[in-house]
Amino acid sequence: MLKIIYPICCGIDVHKKFVVATIAATDKNNVTTYSTKQFNTYSRDLQKLKEWLSSHDCNEVCMESTGKYWIPIYNILEECCKITLANPKYIKGIPGKKTDKRDSIWIADLHKHGLVRGSFIPPKKIRELRDLMRYRFKLTNFRSSEKNRFQNSLTVSNIMISNVVSDTFGKSASAIIKYAMQNPNETNIDFTQFLHRSMLPKADEINISMQGSISKEQSAKMSVCLNHYDYVNACISQLDTAISLISSEFKPQLELLATIPGITLQSATNIISEIGVDMSVFQDAKHLSSWAGLTPQNNESAGKKKSVRISRAGAYLKPLLIQVANAAIKDKSCPYFKHRYESIKKRRGHKRAIIAIARMLLVCVYNMLVKNECFNNSIYEEYLARDTKPQTNISKMIIFLQSQGFVVSQAVPDTSSP
Repeated sequence: MLKIIYPICCGIDVHKKFVVATIAATDKNNVTTYSTKQFNTYSRDLQKLKEWLSSHDCNEVCMESTGKYWIPIYNILEECCKITLANPKYIKGIPGKKTDKRDSIWIADLHKHGLVRGSFIPPKKIRELRDLMRYRFKLTNFRSSEKNRFQNSLTVSNIMISNVVSDTFGKSASAIIKYAMQNPNETNIDFTQFLHRSMLPKADEINISMQGSISKEQSAKMSVCLNHYDYVNACISQLDTAISLISSEFKPQLELLATIPGITLQSATNIISEIGVDMSVFQDAKHLSSWAGLTPQNNESAGKKKSVRISRAGAYLKPLLIQVANAAIKDKSCPYFKHRYESIKKRRGHKRAIIAIARMLLVCVYNMLVKNECFNNSIYEEYLARDTKPQTNISKMIIFLQSQGFVVSQAVPDTSSP
């Protein structure tokens, strides 16, 4: 018989317009009685849910994380209840016998035995910072999309300035393109007047690359792209102001993480917004790495291991850490990560190697936040000094043969011949 962990607890089945809550109260004889009630998702009705739970002395609540619909309930109950937010796939009922009432009873039964593992919910300030940083990430993607659309219009118009300049949206290139859009009928224009002095040696090639024709339709599209691009930039600047106000509360932790190779203050803010600053919510660095989707999965059946690819977890954190890892392997101040990347890449390829570096960086983040210490490069210098000792090919072969069980003995030179 399963042990009762929570004698009084509540299971909530969450929907957009209403929630179904069931309080499971277990007496000394292990007899459970259920009380079910439905509430709308308006704040007034959620306050009634809060009062109903309080009247039954219920402080333990378990609910499924359905989209964004769980957030209003969480906001109301956060102060008075200990909330366990569960992934729906772990508490899913049996198909064919599902109703809203049965789902809430099933959630309450699972929770009273302590069988539901809660998801990580950071404090309110971290949640607000996470929301802003994720929105900024979306806006950055919008900006990149507009740049690509603008570049496509240039290509269609036979304008190949992107072959000459590194950034089509640079100061000189932007001035040249805007002038060409405003004067579509002019030919053989000398664009030298718009060039920065560092670009003057490329003046002839730039003039050749601009020998195209921008149609009225493409000009209209490019104008919309530029206006939207400028507007998105203004939105990002406005968002950065709000982000800086919240992130100022975590300035010591941000400066701490910025000492890691490849991590800037911007990327440190992104990392803090995803994992927070309190590492006690994670069991250890391995648990954090698994939560971020940087470790292989366990998928074994009948003694056979199936796919062990990394999971889909960390949809926002994982791409960021991979970007940071790519910067870390290029950082000359700490060659350790480059050395580890190259050694893994030889055996496992680029993708697995960069995931391994991303995991190493996340482990560094975990330990630095736990110990409140800066990144210590001397540890890795000692490892490099020990690991990069020159070895001849023969000595490597001997080590390999010995690892395979062979006994290698030194040959005695033959001195019998005259």
